[in-house]
Amino acid sequence: MLAEKLLLNVLIILLPIFIHSVLSDDKRVGNSPFLCGVLQSFALFLSLMFSYKEGGLYWDLRYVPMVLAFLYGGRIAGGMVLITYLATRTFMGGDILLGYASGFLAAIVPFLFLKRFWNLDAKRRVKTAVIIGFWPSLSMLVILITNIIINEAKGEDSNKILMNVAIFGIIQIFAVWVTAILNEAMIEKDLMKKEILRAEKLNTLGELAASIAHEIRNPLTVVKGFLQMMHKQEKGDNYYYLSLVLTELGRAESIINDYLNFAKPQFEKLEDAKLAEIITEVTLLLEAFAAKEGVQVNVKLDWDVYVKTDRNQLKQALVNLIKNAIEATEEGGEVHISQASAGQESYVVISDTGKGMDQDQLARLGTLFYTTKDKGTGLGTSVSIKIIETMGGSISFKSEKGVGTEVTIILPTYKTSFLEGQNNAKLSTIVKQ
Repeated sequence: MLAEKLLLNVLIILLPIFIHSVLSDDKRVGNSPFLCGVLQSFALFLSLMFSYKEGGLYWDLRYVPMVLAFLYGGRIAGGMVLITYLATRTFMGGDILLGYASGFLAAIVPFLFLKRFWNLDAKRRVKTAVIIGFWPSLSMLVILITNIIINEAKGEDSNKILMNVAIFGIIQIFAVWVTAILNEAMIEKDLMKKEILRAEKLNTLGELAASIAHEIRNPLTVVKGFLQMMHKQEKGDNYYYLSLVLTELGRAESIINDYLNFAKPQFEKLEDAKLAEIITEVTLLLEAFAAKEGVQVNVKLDWDVYVKTDRNQLKQALVNLIKNAIEATEEGGEVHISQASAGQESYVVISDTGKGMDQDQLARLGTLFYTTKDKGTGLGTSVSIKIIETMGGSISFKSEKGVGTEVTIILPTYKTSFLEGQNNAKLSTIVKQ
C-alpha cells in the first residue's frame, strides 16, 4: 500500500512540470519564479493531503517539490513552497515542532547549493538534484532510528519501519530523477527554440545585408577612385576636406566588408597554422592599444596545437574580441588570454576585469546593430561569431555586472604529432610514385 500511495505522489509531483510546459510559451509567465512557486506549492499540498499513515507516521513525497522549487525556481519559489509546507503542517496538527524541524532541514541543503547548481552542466545538475533529493530521506531515517532507540520498538516493528524508509527513499530518488530530467528537457527545448529563432534572424539579416552591401560597394568604389585622383591633384584649401572624405569613405567600406563577412566569411587560403602563433600576432598588434588604454594583457599559450584556417579571418575574429575586452576594461585593469587543449579541441578563453554585462545585455550580444559601446555598430562581435562557427567551432559568453566578461572559444585542433603523420604519409606517397 505504501508504494502505491508514494507512486500517486510521483504523479502529483509531475503535474506542475506538464502545466509549466504548457505555459512556458509566454515568456513573462513561463520564466516567473512565482509560477514555479505556486505550482510546486500546490504539488506539496496535494502530497500532504494524499499521504499514507502507518506506524504513527505520515509517508509522502512532500520534500520533493521543495527541493525542485529551490533548485529550478530560485529562492523566491523555494520560499513560497516552504511557507506552504509550514502552513499546511500547522493545519494538519500532530507533532508540529518535529514537522517544522524536518521542513527546515529539507530546505537548507538546496538553499545552500542554489548558486553552485547553475554553474553545472545539464547532466551534473540532474545528478546533484538526485543527491540533494536524497537528503530529506537521510534526515528522516536518522529521526526514525532515533525514535526506535528511544521508544525501544520491537524488532518486527523496527524492521517494518526500516523497510518503509527504504521504499520511501527509492521512490523519492526516482521522483527527483524523473522530474529533474523533465526540467532539463524543458530548459533544453527553450534554448533550442531561442537558437533556432536567432539563426533564422541572423540568416535573414545576413542575406539582406549582403545584397545591400554588394550593391552599395560598387558605386562607392567608383566615387572613391575619382576622389583619390582629385586628392592627388588638389593643392589648395580643399585638400583637407578631400582627405576627410576619403577617410570616411574608407570607414564606410570597412563596415560594408564587415556586412559581407557576416553574411558569408570568405576563407580564401586554408592552411595549417599554430593557434598560439596567431594569438601572439594578434596580442602584439593590440599591445600599443592596450598600453594607451592602461590595460595589462596576460597571455598563456599551448604551442603544440595546430588549426586549419584562413589566418586573416581568424586574426580578425580574435582582434575584434580582444579589442572589445580591452575597451571594456578600465585603466589599471587586466585582460587574460589563455589557450589549452583537450582531445581534438582547443579552448581559447579571453577574460577581462571590466564593467561586465547583465543578463539582458548578454542575451542580445552578437545580434546585428546591438552594442554596449557609445560608438559602434555591433558588427565586430557578430562577424567574429560567424567566423568561429564557419570554422566548425563554437563561442560562448559569460559575464557579471561590475566583475567582467569571459569569452570561451572552442576550435577543432590537432597536435604536432598528427601534422607530422600527415606529412610522412604525403612523403611516402610521393616516394612510391
